[in-house]
Amino acid sequence: MSERRPAPTVGQVVLGKRLQELREAAGLKREEAAQVLRVAPATVRRMEMADVALKIPYVQVLLETYGVADEEAAAFVALAEEANRPGWWQRFHDVLPDWFSLYVSLEGAARLIRSYEPHFVPGLLQTEDYARAVMEAGTVGQTEPGAIERHVTLRMTRQRLLDRPDPPHLWVIMDETVLRRPVSIRGEVMRGQLDKLLEYAERDRVTLQIAEFEDGPHPGTYAPFTLFRFAEPELPDMVFTEYLTGALYLDSRSEVSAHLEVLDHMTARAASAERTKKLLRECREDF
Repeated sequence: MSERRPAPTVGQVVLGKRLQELREAAGLKREEAAQVLRVAPATVRRMEMADVALKIPYVQVLLETYGVADEEAAAFVALAEEANRPGWWQRFHDVLPDWFSLYVSLEGAARLIRSYEPHFVPGLLQTEDYARAVMEAGTVGQTEPGAIERHVTLRMTRQRLLDRPDPPHLWVIMDETVLRRPVSIRGEVMRGQLDKLLEYAERDRVTLQIAEFEDGPHPGTYAPFTLFRFAEPELPDMVFTEYLTGALYLDSRSEVSAHLEVLDHMTARAASAERTKKLLRECREDF
């Protein structure tokens, strides 16, 4: 049986979906593919759903069974070997929940990241002091000093993707609550955080908008969520939404479309990028 991994990489998600498409194009059911491998149908399902690593001998047999040409099969196997390599974030397995590992993988592979945050500054834009204050409040479920510092280090490491030569476009809508709720009694923590937001607001690949109180309720008030869009045509848009003890990853067309519609609606109503800068500067004066 294939070795189970803490969480799939984006490559495993893409190739798992491709394996399913190839099987269906060959007119085979999972049970028939499983018979070829002499395994349970659940093993084929787990490979297609990226619940397990892609066992290369199984992949090779399946590609031959599905009638994939030698050149395409060789390229697929090479991609599978690369996809099975653990991401950099796996070294933080001691503090990184399994359900969040996929998020970090999606984040690093995305071309566009659009998110709505009603409570806190998104992790990709947090300062060390702000991140530490949030975690010390117990919002990550671990308040031990060692675990907190590991979380902070992980969060700061994630931010490196915004400094890449070709970073993803990060487009964030934050409720005004995010700016008004201090995470620390030390005013310099919020001032430093607002300074960092102002700095990022000047970047070409970062768009920040504030949903102001005066605009009233909006469709996104239910929970924070993030939509990922990728350069790879094989990978559809995906939505991540988090709750107290876990998260959901949504990729069905109807669910993604609903979240995209909400984001578009909120974008039209929220403060423009220029007004958002003005609001950030005004809030900084209050701290």
